[in-house]
Amino acid sequence: MTLAQKILARKAGKSRVEPGEFLLLDVDVALANDITAPLAIQKFKEYGGEKVHDPDRIVLVPDHFVPNKDIESAMQVKLLREFAEEQGIKHFYEVGRMGIEHVLLPEEGLVKSGDLVVGADSHTCTYGALGAFATGVGSTDIAGVYLTGRVWLRVPESIKVQLVGSFKDFVTAKDVILKLISILGVDGANYRALEFFGPALREISMDGRFTISNMAIEAGGKAGLFPVDEVTMAYEKERNIEVETLSVDEDTVYWKEVHLDLSQLEPQVAYPFLPSNTKDVTEAEREGIKVDQVVIGSCTNGRIEDLRLAAQVLKGRKVAPHVRCIVIPGSQNVVKRALKEGLVDIFLESECVFSTPTCGPCLGGHMGVLAEGEVAVSTTNRNFVGRMGHPKSKVFLASPAVAAASAVRGYIADPRRL
Repeated sequence: MTLAQKILARKAGKSRVEPGEFLLLDVDVALANDITAPLAIQKFKEYGGEKVHDPDRIVLVPDHFVPNKDIESAMQVKLLREFAEEQGIKHFYEVGRMGIEHVLLPEEGLVKSGDLVVGADSHTCTYGALGAFATGVGSTDIAGVYLTGRVWLRVPESIKVQLVGSFKDFVTAKDVILKLISILGVDGANYRALEFFGPALREISMDGRFTISNMAIEAGGKAGLFPVDEVTMAYEKERNIEVETLSVDEDTVYWKEVHLDLSQLEPQVAYPFLPSNTKDVTEAEREGIKVDQVVIGSCTNGRIEDLRLAAQVLKGRKVAPHVRCIVIPGSQNVVKRALKEGLVDIFLESECVFSTPTCGPCLGGHMGVLAEGEVAVSTTNRNFVGRMGHPKSKVFLASPAVAAASAVRGYIADPRRL
């Protein structure tokens, strides 16, 4: 069986499950945020719900418009807070102890290998990095989990991604997933699990794996799964979580296989208006694309390794005068580590803005909304029309290294040429 089949078979209490099979499964973690939880709560009550099935399996993280940007967003968070108090939900993470949900949950040990995680947010697939089957669902599905503790899932087919070779300087996990999406297309993995294997896995840290799994949905993926290996087990052990290894047999049959050689990979830039519309940074640099704003952060690239990489590029340099560079750590823990390691000083000396954890500009929420005609380089995960503000603005997706280099140069730039 594939990784997806193995995890779902274990959850179903079966020796084997097949792609296409429908399963009614107990959920380990049900996640929602300040945008998606209000509708889930409303539907829960419309369906006659009085007490949630298991408050300990529910996680509520207001992170999209926080700190509250206006009265409407404040009311959304107030609704979550009151529901958490009413239902005895202890996993409610308010400003000051919150983070961007997909950074916070693994960090706090709230999700673990082998779990079934559903979240009313499409980037819930992030937790596949831990060997959890994690996928995005609708708010009404979350309401169903509040009522019953269960969810219906169809077992997906899987695409095997074989990774070989070693990273060159300033090539990252973000470049791996952008390249893969360019190969598959934004719908090439629709309702299929992306599963990552190969000798190059030793090159990819847990932070990098989270980045790759996070963007599985940008190829249409139902999940983005890594085997449970020494890297995973070390990460879990830091959180006092003991897990078993999870891998597949040599003869496992996949719907499709893709091979990527990291040694041949260049830093990537995804052009508007699709994450699949990628070019090598050297080609992008030749075009001289002027940049108005750079965003370094998000549930894709807001972890400590991302900030270290950006700081490495920015150290001793200034952001170009016409560029706004906004650095957004993924959690309070990332803030603490960035302070302790002196990264915040580097950002401030470079004339960046250093923010509290928030999704903020990623979805055009706040903390960096684009005006008409403006261009941003961002480490986020989507660059659709109007994603970060005005429908006539443009977002180019890239790694923290490319984003930081672009902030310094004032146009899309190769960090290897600074």
